[in-house]
Amino acid sequence: MKYSYIKPRTKTVLTKDIQLLFTFFSVTLFMLFLTYAFLLFRDYRFDQDRADITQEKQDLRDGISKMNKHITLIEKQSIQAEKIFTKNSVLKDSINNLFDLVPSRITLSEANIMENGLVLYGITPNKDIYNFMLQAPLRSIFNRSYSSFYPDKNGWLRFVSTNYIDEEETQSEN
Repeated sequence: MKYSYIKPRTKTVLTKDIQLLFTFFSVTLFMLFLTYAFLLFRDYRFDQDRADITQEKQDLRDGISKMNKHITLIEKQSIQAEKIFTKNSVLKDSINNLFDLVPSRITLSEANIMENGLVLYGITPNKDIYNFMLQAPLRSIFNRSYSSFYPDKNGWLRFVSTNYIDEEETQSEN
Protein backbone atom coordinates (compact mmCIF):
# COMPACT_ATOMS: atom_id res chain seq x y z
CA MET A 1 0.00 0.00 0.00
CA LYS A 2 1.24 3.27 -1.02
CA TYR A 3 0.16 6.40 0.55
CA SER A 4 2.56 8.71 -1.21
CA TYR A 5 2.76 9.78 -4.76
CA ILE A 6 6.48 10.41 -4.70
CA LYS A 7 9.20 8.00 -4.33
CA PRO A 8 10.60 8.11 -0.76
CA ARG A 9 14.05 9.40 -0.22
CA THR A 10 16.51 7.40 1.70
CA LYS A 11 17.13 8.93 5.07
CA THR A 12 20.65 9.02 6.46
CA VAL A 13 21.93 9.86 9.85
CA LEU A 14 24.30 12.46 8.34
CA THR A 15 22.04 15.14 7.22
CA LYS A 16 23.33 18.44 6.00
CA ASP A 17 22.63 20.03 9.34
CA ILE A 18 24.53 17.32 11.19
CA GLN A 19 27.40 17.48 8.68
CA LEU A 20 27.56 21.26 9.21
CA LEU A 21 27.44 20.78 13.00
CA PHE A 22 30.14 18.07 12.83
CA THR A 23 32.34 20.38 10.70
CA PHE A 24 32.02 23.24 13.20
CA PHE A 25 32.77 20.93 16.14
CA SER A 26 35.76 19.46 14.29
CA VAL A 27 37.16 22.90 13.49
CA THR A 28 36.57 24.02 17.09
CA LEU A 29 38.30 20.92 18.51
CA PHE A 30 41.16 21.33 16.04
CA MET A 31 41.58 24.97 17.13
CA LEU A 32 41.50 23.93 20.81
CA PHE A 33 44.18 21.28 20.23
CA LEU A 34 46.31 23.80 18.32
CA THR A 35 45.90 26.30 21.16
CA TYR A 36 46.81 23.61 23.71
CA ALA A 37 49.87 22.58 21.66
CA PHE A 38 50.89 26.25 21.31
CA LEU A 39 50.56 26.76 25.09
CA LEU A 40 52.60 23.61 25.78
CA PHE A 41 55.29 24.83 23.38
CA ARG A 42 55.32 28.30 25.01
CA ASP A 43 55.51 26.73 28.48
CA TYR A 44 58.42 24.56 27.37
CA ARG A 45 60.20 27.59 25.85
CA PHE A 46 59.53 29.61 29.02
CA ASP A 47 61.07 26.86 31.19
CA GLN A 48 64.04 26.63 28.83
CA ASP A 49 64.52 30.42 28.84
CA ARG A 50 64.25 30.48 32.63
CA ALA A 51 66.88 27.74 32.94
CA ASP A 52 69.15 29.63 30.51
CA ILE A 53 68.72 32.87 32.48
CA THR A 54 69.40 31.04 35.76
CA GLN A 55 72.57 29.53 34.29
CA GLU A 56 73.62 32.93 32.94
CA LYS A 57 73.05 34.51 36.37
CA GLN A 58 75.19 31.81 37.98
CA ASP A 59 77.91 32.33 35.36
CA LEU A 60 77.81 36.09 36.01
CA ARG A 61 78.05 35.52 39.79
CA ASP A 62 81.02 33.22 39.23
CA GLY A 63 82.60 35.81 36.95
CA ILE A 64 82.04 38.55 39.55
CA SER A 65 83.54 36.33 42.23
CA LYS A 66 86.61 35.66 40.06
CA MET A 67 86.92 39.37 39.27
CA ASN A 68 86.70 40.26 42.98
CA LYS A 69 89.43 37.73 43.76
CA HIS A 70 91.52 39.13 40.91
CA ILE A 71 90.92 42.70 42.16
CA THR A 72 91.95 41.65 45.67
CA LEU A 73 95.11 40.05 44.28
CA ILE A 74 95.92 43.17 42.26
CA GLU A 75 95.33 45.38 45.31
CA LYS A 76 97.67 43.20 47.39
CA GLN A 77 100.29 43.37 44.64
CA SER A 78 99.84 47.13 44.44
CA ILE A 79 100.32 47.49 48.20
CA GLN A 80 103.37 45.25 48.05
CA ALA A 81 104.78 47.25 45.15
CA GLU A 82 104.23 50.47 47.12
CA LYS A 83 106.04 48.96 50.12
CA ILE A 84 108.95 47.89 47.93
CA PHE A 85 109.04 51.30 46.26
CA THR A 86 109.00 52.99 49.68
CA LYS A 87 111.76 50.72 50.98
CA ASN A 88 113.80 51.40 47.85
CA SER A 89 113.28 55.15 48.24
CA VAL A 90 114.29 55.01 51.90
CA LEU A 91 117.34 52.89 51.01
CA LYS A 92 118.30 55.30 48.24
CA ASP A 93 117.97 58.26 50.60
CA SER A 94 119.95 56.38 53.27
CA ILE A 95 122.75 55.67 50.80
CA ASN A 96 122.79 59.31 49.68
CA ASN A 97 122.89 60.43 53.32
CA LEU A 98 125.69 57.95 54.01
CA PHE A 99 127.80 59.31 51.18
CA ASP A 100 127.02 62.87 52.29
CA LEU A 101 128.21 61.86 55.76
CA VAL A 102 131.62 60.73 54.50
CA PRO A 103 134.05 63.70 54.46
CA SER A 104 136.16 64.46 51.41
CA ARG A 105 139.46 63.49 53.10
CA ILE A 106 138.24 59.91 53.70
CA THR A 107 137.78 57.56 50.75
CA LEU A 108 135.38 54.62 50.91
CA SER A 109 136.26 51.51 48.95
CA GLU A 110 133.27 49.41 49.95
CA ALA A 111 130.03 49.78 51.92
CA ASN A 112 127.89 46.79 52.98
CA ILE A 113 124.42 47.68 54.16
CA MET A 114 122.71 45.07 56.31
CA GLU A 115 119.28 45.08 57.87
CA ASN A 116 120.55 46.18 61.27
CA GLY A 117 124.02 47.37 60.46
CA LEU A 118 126.58 48.91 58.16
CA VAL A 119 130.16 47.86 57.35
CA LEU A 120 132.43 50.45 55.75
CA TYR A 121 135.85 49.82 54.18
CA GLY A 122 138.05 52.73 53.24
CA ILE A 123 141.24 54.80 53.54
CA THR A 124 141.88 57.70 55.93
CA PRO A 125 145.00 59.89 56.38
CA ASN A 126 145.07 59.23 60.16
CA LYS A 127 142.93 58.03 63.06
CA ASP A 128 142.08 61.51 64.32
CA ILE A 129 140.47 62.59 61.05
CA TYR A 130 138.51 59.35 61.00
CA ASN A 131 137.44 59.65 64.64
CA PHE A 132 136.32 63.28 64.42
CA MET A 133 134.88 63.41 60.92
CA LEU A 134 133.30 59.97 60.41
CA GLN A 135 133.23 58.02 63.67
CA ALA A 136 131.34 60.72 65.61
CA PRO A 137 128.40 60.92 63.15
CA LEU A 138 128.27 57.12 62.90
CA ARG A 139 128.08 56.77 66.70
CA SER A 140 125.15 59.18 66.78
CA ILE A 141 123.26 56.94 64.31
CA PHE A 142 124.27 53.44 65.44
CA ASN A 143 124.21 51.85 68.92
CA ARG A 144 127.48 49.95 68.56
CA SER A 145 130.43 50.99 66.39
CA TYR A 146 133.73 49.18 66.02
CA SER A 147 136.74 50.29 63.97
CA SER A 148 139.95 48.53 62.94
CA PHE A 149 142.91 50.18 61.25
CA TYR A 150 145.66 48.70 59.03
CA PRO A 151 148.62 50.61 57.56
CA ASP A 152 148.62 51.13 53.80
CA LYS A 153 151.64 51.40 51.43
CA ASN A 154 151.37 55.17 51.04
CA GLY A 155 151.35 55.89 54.81
CA TRP A 156 147.62 56.25 55.14
CA LEU A 157 145.47 53.86 57.14
CA ARG A 158 142.96 51.35 55.83
CA PHE A 159 139.95 50.97 58.09
CA VAL A 160 137.00 48.65 58.61
CA SER A 161 134.12 50.23 60.48
CA THR A 162 131.36 47.90 61.70
CA ASN A 163 128.22 49.61 63.01
CA TYR A 164 125.07 48.01 64.47
CA ILE A 165 121.63 49.10 65.58
CA ASP A 166 120.26 46.98 68.44
CA GLU A 167 117.16 45.00 67.47
CA GLU A 168 115.25 45.82 70.70
CA GLU A 169 115.30 49.53 69.88
CA THR A 170 114.12 49.06 66.28
CA GLN A 171 111.21 46.92 67.48
CA SER A 172 110.20 49.46 70.13
CA GLU A 173 110.26 52.26 67.52
CA ASN A 174 107.91 50.30 65.20
